[in-house]
Amino acid sequence: MALTQLPPPVPSAGAQAGHEGILRRQSARESAARTYARSLPIVPVRARGMTIEGADGRRYLDCLSGAGTLALGHNHPVVLEAIRSVLDSGAPLQVLDLATPVKDDFTSELFATLPPGLAESARIQFCGPAGTDAVEAALKLVRTATGREGLLAFTGAYHGMTSGALAVSGGAPNVRVTRLPFPQDYRCPYATGGEAGERLAARWTESLLDDPGSGVPAPAGMIVEPVQGEGGVLPAPDGWLRRMREITAARGIPLIADEVQTGVGRTGAFWGVEHSGIVPDVMVLSKAIGGSLPLAVIVYRDELDVWRPGDHAGTFRGNQLAMAAGTATLRYVRENALAERAAALGERMLDRLRPLAADHACVAEVRGRGLMLGVEIVDPEAAVPGPPVGPGAPGSVALCASGAAASGTSRASGSVPSVPGSPGAGPWTEPLPAAPALAAAVQQECLRRGLIVELGGRHASVVRLLPPLTITDEQAEAVLDRLADAIAAASRTGRRIPTPRTPKEAGAATPAGTPSTRAPHTA
Repeated sequence: MALTQLPPPVPSAGAQAGHEGILRRQSARESAARTYARSLPIVPVRARGMTIEGADGRRYLDCLSGAGTLALGHNHPVVLEAIRSVLDSGAPLQVLDLATPVKDDFTSELFATLPPGLAESARIQFCGPAGTDAVEAALKLVRTATGREGLLAFTGAYHGMTSGALAVSGGAPNVRVTRLPFPQDYRCPYATGGEAGERLAARWTESLLDDPGSGVPAPAGMIVEPVQGEGGVLPAPDGWLRRMREITAARGIPLIADEVQTGVGRTGAFWGVEHSGIVPDVMVLSKAIGGSLPLAVIVYRDELDVWRPGDHAGTFRGNQLAMAAGTATLRYVRENALAERAAALGERMLDRLRPLAADHACVAEVRGRGLMLGVEIVDPEAAVPGPPVGPGAPGSVALCASGAAASGTSRASGSVPSVPGSPGAGPWTEPLPAAPALAAAVQQECLRRGLIVELGGRHASVVRLLPPLTITDEQAEAVLDRLADAIAAASRTGRRIPTPRTPKEAGAATPAGTPSTRAPHTA
């Protein structure tokens, strides 16, 4: 297709020098905590839709989308018009928590999209500008409402970088949070996968809560992501999520759904919880709800609204530009059925990605939901503890059992029989070790081909695709072609590293300011 066959641009000497100079100054001035800039040494100067142009003249297809913030892509006309309208009106840009027409429009549009069981009795709290601020507010809310302190969270979770949000994230040490197993197929903690793994995970949760000797007191709340993004693009099985809702409701435990990345059509439904049909007590919302600008809120059942005036606040909770951009984004996604299109296009993209597991030994599993997709990269040459058991053969391919819209294809070294009485689970396969260096090589090969992707998962070994909901069919084909080429190229080099890393540590793999040695295709 023309989109993938355009020759790469040749940057002028001046443009290349300016590009490299900016990267050098960033490396010299900015904190060592910077992440994306290390593995993506580009200097964006223009962007429209899914395309980013760098200072050196190179163009890229952006499958990072501001970590899912850009539901409509870069500089969508309806978003720009909404922002200009506020600027031209003379309206105040910062109003703390005062009422304004812009805020009223945003709240009305947001409430129109909420699950009906919540919308009819919802309250909203505007928080600080980031999703982690909204997570903090949600945790404070349920603790205040219940008078309890403990929390239930899940292995592999990611909820933000402030102290409370970190405490309920999967990698936090020394915290007073009970960590529960998050069901998955390829790396199932129970060595079963499928529905059997879901049932065991739910049963473990019940046991901890009901056993007086478990050491787990009645918690203030449970927080869960409908799809674990940073955790490796792991969709929560619908039946398991419904069981979590039943368990928490029966015990008076507020259920918090972290929809920061899964919301606004990303997973093929307007909100990720809608796939399972559950209604949480609290929803944490950010990223796409601000239409590319900083905005974060929580919406929750009115019976939890026991705060006194001033119990939660934040200076930048009155961002009028973000509310206007958010209103335009929410309305455009709703009126143009972009969630439904994300479901259909995401399934087609999964269908194209699934053969990668058969074509490349380093591809363990392809999975996702809607336009939130992941490819797990493993080391096919590494030894796996224990011999294969059961009827499976080395390199066998098994379908995950999370449901058609949240499915994937997996590979492993051998298989073990599923637990008796687990319909549809199929054989479980022993997972291969993660290959973070190979995944990083895939990311760099993508960049050389003009494709921006991110890495996630426990060991930064999952290549993540988060395209805007406005991605065209032609662009989707180009993304898949470039990714397949990148995996093939990285596989040929056989780059490996012995020590797995976290997604945040993985950012240090490429020194900031290191320019790409090969010009990418034009997007």
